[in-house]
Amino acid sequence: MSSPDQQVGRPTGPPPAEPETPAQLDLAAGSPAATREQWRELVAGVLRKAGRDDLPDPVEDALRATVATGVTVAPLYTAEDAGDLPTAAGVPGSPPFVRGARAGSAEAGVPAGWDVRQRHADPDVAGTREAIAADLENGVTSLWLVLGDGAIPVEALGEVLTDVYLDLAPVTLQGGAPAAEAFLDLVAGRTDLAPGGCLGLDPLGTGDLAGLARRAPAGWRTVAVDGTVFADAGGSVVEELGCAVAAGVAALRALTAGGLGVDEAFGQLEFRLSAGVDQFTTIAALRAARRLWNRVGEASGVAAEHRAMRQHAVTSSVMVTRHGAAVNMLRKTVAGFAAGVGGADVVTVQPFDAALGLPDAFARRIARNTQNLLLEEASVGRVLDPAGGSWYVEALTESIAQAAWAWFTEVERAGGLPAALASGLVGERLAAVWATRQERVAHRTDAITGVTEFPDAAEVLPERRPAPPPRTSAGLPRVRAAERFEALRDAVQAHEPQPAVYLATLGPVARHTARAGFASNLFAAGGLRTPSGDGATGFAEARTTVACICGTDRDYAESAAALAAELRAAGATHVWLAGTADVAGVDGHLSAGCDALAVLTTVLDQLEVRP
Repeated sequence: MSSPDQQVGRPTGPPPAEPETPAQLDLAAGSPAATREQWRELVAGVLRKAGRDDLPDPVEDALRATVATGVTVAPLYTAEDAGDLPTAAGVPGSPPFVRGARAGSAEAGVPAGWDVRQRHADPDVAGTREAIAADLENGVTSLWLVLGDGAIPVEALGEVLTDVYLDLAPVTLQGGAPAAEAFLDLVAGRTDLAPGGCLGLDPLGTGDLAGLARRAPAGWRTVAVDGTVFADAGGSVVEELGCAVAAGVAALRALTAGGLGVDEAFGQLEFRLSAGVDQFTTIAALRAARRLWNRVGEASGVAAEHRAMRQHAVTSSVMVTRHGAAVNMLRKTVAGFAAGVGGADVVTVQPFDAALGLPDAFARRIARNTQNLLLEEASVGRVLDPAGGSWYVEALTESIAQAAWAWFTEVERAGGLPAALASGLVGERLAAVWATRQERVAHRTDAITGVTEFPDAAEVLPERRPAPPPRTSAGLPRVRAAERFEALRDAVQAHEPQPAVYLATLGPVARHTARAGFASNLFAAGGLRTPSGDGATGFAEARTTVACICGTDRDYAESAAALAAELRAAGATHVWLAGTADVAGVDGHLSAGCDALAVLTTVLDQLEVRP
């Protein structure tokens, strides 16, 4: 009989030694190190195959994308791009505050996360009270009240706040000196107000800032420096940050002229900044803003412990859409995430239907639950500066800070923000930036999901009560990226019968599907129906006078000219072609990168639909 060690399947001899645990896990062990030059050679090869022969040096400049005025991002970042920037950013809670204005943890008395602030502007006092109660019972930790000018009546402020425990929930006001005076009268003599509130005074439009600052409750701020008005007028983060810092400096001048010390004046300001759907630009912009304001404090002789910028991030109004409004939920989730990662002290996620009018209860619930999810489930607020150390984020933070500081100093050389607004310097710059952005939207380089891409042409807009008129600053406009496309869709949907473009397909389904889908998507961005058929066979049933031929270049060479003639014989007054082929009888072309807005405007004119 064999021994157990000699049985089949049993190893003989001593057991193998336990493998050593490496002191450091090197995931690239045994693989040759890749270099930047190797990467460049591979990229150049791909670009040449795509027809790009005249390549820049370095080649990655061919793939750079603009994210703000004077700020571009590269396709690759390594440690050499960041340099010593992560070290220069300091530590959370210390100058230059790039990594955050706060440091510590719940154990150290500093709670994780941020202040969840909800905005209310409904003039229906009873409805506002009910909405406020629902917010505070379901995750909101502070209130933003818009008063006057069609919003909450100033005289109703006391009634609106009847059920609010002001010792637990701080309030930020927006309504100028009358709103601030009404609130101060309401809470006169109280010493138990929760810290973190703000009287919300405009640094450019309020007289006695210093006097009101002296009356502000302990732990409250007096001035809301609203950078969002510059973003809402079409500016990039560079214009927004530069103008916001200039507005902050104007407030410091007013407060110190009124007798406040510069350290005390610094503590009277809260900055309201926009959070957009480009998450990395938003993250970097919030980090850069704190660095800029710290530099102002250094130059003003402010003690280090008073130089941190208090930031209130608000999801952008420019990015929201009226059509495809449900997609705004996704945009605002990304923007809210970016605001938290960027280190904002306070975050407001605007309801997804804000562009339609006053939000309903469901939209307010989704807005606050977006933040509840980010804080409670995603734990975004439990890590200080989670983007810190990323070569991309550090380099982008530096680029935005440099560009915004250059714009700020240009505004200061013009005499400060009030003078720069009066002279038209700010307005002209914002208009130029917006015009460039609108070109990218028109060509669908900047896609707007649900509007310029993947629209639902049959959508019926939900009805909402009108919102109060938007607050403007120094005559600046308010814009939205989707508004020109939405104006075309509104005109089409108001027209009876609903206009259409007939898609005349050529060749087998597998050959024409790609271009038919492209054409259908483009025409739907203007609200147009796109019935289709093989050649001209379905044209009469489409009840239209405009057609678009869809197929491959081979099909076009063989039979597109004949089909164009057949369509005209059937009653088509205008014939388009999906592609760039030169075909007799075709009036216009659709192709990737074309000016979709101009195409749609022309087609509506051909269909005699007037926006």
